[in-house]
Order: sequence, then structure tokens, then C-alpha cells
Amino acid sequence: MTDTTAAPESAGIGENFAALLEESLGNNSSLERRVVKGTVVSVEGDFALIDVGLKSEGRVPLKEFAPPGQPAELAVGDKVEVFVERYEDINGEVVLSREKARREEAWEKLEEAFEQTERVTGTIFSRVKGGFTVDLSGAVAFLPGSQVDIRPVRDVSPLMGTPQPFMILKMDRARGNIVVSRRAVLEETRAAERTELVANLKEGQILQGVVKNITDYGAFVDLGGVDGLLHVTDISWRRINHPSEALQVGQTVQVQVVRFNSETQRISLGMKQLEADPWDDVELKYPVSARFTGRVTNITDYGAFVELEPGIEGLVHVSEMSWTKKNVHPGKIVSTSQEVDVMVLDVDPQKRRISLGLKQTQENPWDEFAVKFPGGTEIEGEIRNITEFGLFVGLPGDIDGMVHLSDVSWDKTGEEALEGFNKGDIVKVKILEVDTEKERISLGIKQLSSDPFAESLGNIHKGEVVTATVSEVNDGGIEVTTSGGLIAFIRRSDLSRDRSEQRPDRFAVGEKVDAKVTNIDSANRRISLSIKANEIAEEKSAMAQFGSSDSGASLGDILGAAIREKQAETQEMIGETPAPEAAAEEEASAEETPSDNAEDEEGAEKS
Repeated sequence: MTDTTAAPESAGIGENFAALLEESLGNNSSLERRVVKGTVVSVEGDFALIDVGLKSEGRVPLKEFAPPGQPAELAVGDKVEVFVERYEDINGEVVLSREKARREEAWEKLEEAFEQTERVTGTIFSRVKGGFTVDLSGAVAFLPGSQVDIRPVRDVSPLMGTPQPFMILKMDRARGNIVVSRRAVLEETRAAERTELVANLKEGQILQGVVKNITDYGAFVDLGGVDGLLHVTDISWRRINHPSEALQVGQTVQVQVVRFNSETQRISLGMKQLEADPWDDVELKYPVSARFTGRVTNITDYGAFVELEPGIEGLVHVSEMSWTKKNVHPGKIVSTSQEVDVMVLDVDPQKRRISLGLKQTQENPWDEFAVKFPGGTEIEGEIRNITEFGLFVGLPGDIDGMVHLSDVSWDKTGEEALEGFNKGDIVKVKILEVDTEKERISLGIKQLSSDPFAESLGNIHKGEVVTATVSEVNDGGIEVTTSGGLIAFIRRSDLSRDRSEQRPDRFAVGEKVDAKVTNIDSANRRISLSIKANEIAEEKSAMAQFGSSDSGASLGDILGAAIREKQAETQEMIGETPAPEAAAEEEASAEETPSDNAEDEEGAEKS
């Protein structure tokens, strides 16, 4: 017999189970994707077992309960908030997340801070492409590299793991994106500090700052919200070629406000102003003619700077570096950082200048040379240089003397005198003069032999009459050679007393003429002759010997008598007697001297 009552009972039980299950799921479905409170049941290895009131517990990694890099402090029985991701995983456990719970809490607070433009606190915990990741109490934000600091930061290590204030630039909860900036916080703080600092800033004020940047001309110092320029010349009293020699980026320095322009907000700073000026009483510390030891700090084309003490430098001009090395670059005499002995030549405290001498600390070879080799001494030396104005000859003591072009040869001039001389040749010279003050030695080569001009001149003196032979005829006059070999030129105007006879073409080469010496130029090795001057002198002599026009004698009579006497003397010297006819002709010629030459007669009468 079939039991007809069992089926309805079984069906009722199934309906009750389904209802209970539906009721259970319905009551807990609202917990999914939500943050709930749970209790730590146990801690096993790297996980914590948490009961949130569901049919099973959930496992949460311990690292989600501690900041990055720090251990979790969690004990059984602790109440914690977790995020319910789903009811069961493949193992039938509830999937929970402490990190997502913190993130949900954080998002709510961050959205509120973003809307009110408030700062939030976060920790930089890792580096990613283009920037860093920041933990904002559970929410992960992106910090671009350009937003870390006001200026580029090379090393961010000191900032990592340390809570920092940030400003939220952008939020997108749907995508889970947050962008923050530390730079915005610094700029805001800097602006407030700058306003306060500038309001109280004044010249002479002493402040502390941090070197932010270094350039060729100085360093920028952050005074706490505002930057000032520390020029390279205001870093130290001593010479500094580049600011990096004394400063480093990030270095804390004490500075003084040298100048402040409230309109342009420019601040000039100084460090050396906080120290005593080493130039005070410099004349007492470094008297003229005193010797000191210094260090070469800089070399230029015109000399070398020598540091006597930090902040005090003197210049050794190139002319004061060596007794013998002239026209040599200072870098070939001294080198940078070399210790040298110097003598103080001059001190100017107003211009903050000290003139120093290097050669003055050494023996003067010019004085020694003047003692050993006085003027007139003959010596040998090597030709070191040949110029258009003479020869430079190397002498003992590593000094040079000069043979001027005019002292090379007696008879050659210009480039012709230098022919045959070569650089490196050994030549014999005579010392003409030693000038130790001007550091000059005049030498001569032609002075080694006698002057041929003086020998040829012999006993010839100005005013004497000499007999010369015509060697050349040209339009301007005639060139003649004396018996001693001297060459002279008689100008056209000096060829005759009579203008009509002042014609060079009436003379022939080889003809002998008598002329008077009118000038002797030993410097240019020339003598001047004049036939005209000789004729005038003879006329005066004749008038003085044979009478004057005042006694009734005519000019013809006087000249005729003088000519006859002169011819008689000449013939007597050669052993001839004048023929009566010739004498008569000469007398007649003298008597027939043109009386219409008024100029000659007048000149004779005046004589």
C-alpha cells in the first residue's frame, strides 16, 4: 500500500530550506562590495583570519594592515574594517580586503579635501615611469616628477618613506586615478614666507640660506621663500675664478643683504662682508721695497697675480718679471700655484692695488755686465735676431745687445749693410755704451776698424782749397773725387761766380778743378765743395794784394795782374817761361775785360 502522506511532507521541507537559504542570502547580499567590521579570529603565517558574521571567515594578508615596509601590529580579537569583495571563492571562503577598505575610506576623505582645496598627507613609497606613487592613507596616487619640488631634485631618497603634504590636482574615482603635487604646497608656503620676508628685509641684514643653484657669475641662495644672488666677487676677499670653488648646491650659508630693490624684488647678497677687510692697514703690512713669498693665482698676457694672503693679491707686470727675458709670455716664466719671492714696488689702498716685482729679488745682470765689460771692450756673441734696424747679439749673462744698422759698416747702408750676416753666426763686436737703467747695450761692428772717411779726409779742413778730378757730370752739378779718394758733389750754383758759367756741360770727366771746402759732415761722411767760393776768395785776395778801385785801378787791371801772377807761378812750378807773345795777349785780355759787367765791378769795389 502506498503511503500518500509522505510526499506532501517532503515537499514542505524542501520549500522551507529554500526559503531559509533565500532569506540568508537576502540578508547578506547587502554586505557585498561594502566595508564591514570584523574580528580577528587568528593569525596564521602571513594571513589573518577575520570573522565578519558570514557563514565562513575570510583571509587577509598581514601586509595590508601596515604601512609599506613596516610590520603589521595585529592580535587576535582586534576589531578591523575590511572590504567584502564576494561571499565565496574557489575554497568556499569569504574574500575580504583590508587595503580596499582603507581605500574606500580614503576616497571619501580625499574627495572632500579636493572639493575644499585642502592639503592631504601622503607617503612616497615607490618610483614609477614619469614620477612616483604616493600612499594617501590607503588610496594610491601618482606624483609626477615635475611636481616633486620647485626645482629639479636629483635625489628623492630623503623624501621617500616620510609623510609629506600634498595638493590633489585631479581625481577620477571611476578609473581610480589621483594626481597629487608636492610642488604646489611648497609654492604656496614659499609665497607666504616670501611676503613676510620681503616686508621685513633691509640692507645690512644677516640671514641664513641654502645654495640652490651655481652659475659662472655667482650662486642663487634660497632665503626661505625668496632667492638672492651671491655674486662671485662677494663670496670671498680672495680671488675665486668660479663659485664652485667655494660653494656647493644644498650648502647652508650665512649671508648679508648688500642691496635690496623693493620694486624689482632683487636681492644682492654677500659673504665676504661678514669678514674683516684684509686691505685695512695694507701699507703697514706690505711696505715698499719689502720682500714676501706669495702664490701665483692667475696668469694673463700682461703679467701674473700673486696672492700675498687670502684676499690680498698683487700684480707682477710682465716688465718686472725678468731682467733678460723680454717680450716673453708670463706663462713661460711662472706657473699657476707656484710659490715665488716678490718685492713690493707700490701700494695703492684706494684702488686696492699692489705692484710687485719678481726680477728685483734676483741679481741684476746688467749691473754685473757693465762692470765686467765697460765701453770700448771687444767681445764675441751669437746673432740671435736680424731686424730691419740692426742685429741683436747674445752676450754673457743671457742678455742681448744691439748693433744698429748705422754701426754695421763704414761704407754700406741700409739692407746692403746686413748682407752676409745670418742668425746663429758668431760675430765680434765692440761695446759702445751700456745703459743699465734702460737695460740697453749698444754695440758696433764697424768700430772694430778705423774710419776710411777720416783717413781719406787727412788734413783737409773747412775753408781749404783742394784739387779734385771730375768723375761724373749731370744736370744738377758735377761729382768730383779728391786726391785722398773722397767723393764730393758740387752743385750747379757752386760751379762759377758768374751765372752764365754755371753750366755743368762745360766740364768734362777727368778734368781737374780747384774748389773750396765749405762743409765737412762727418756723421753723413760727406764734404761740400764750391768752385764759386774759391773764385770769390781769389778775387778778394787779388784785390787785397794788387790794390782797389779806390786807388784808381780798374777791376780789369787788378784781375789781369792777379792772373798773370798766378800763371807765372804755375809755369814756374812746371819749369816753363811764358812767351812774350802769350804774356802780351794775356795782358791785352785783362785790359779788354768787359767794363759793362756792372755786377762784377760793383762786387769788386765793395770788396
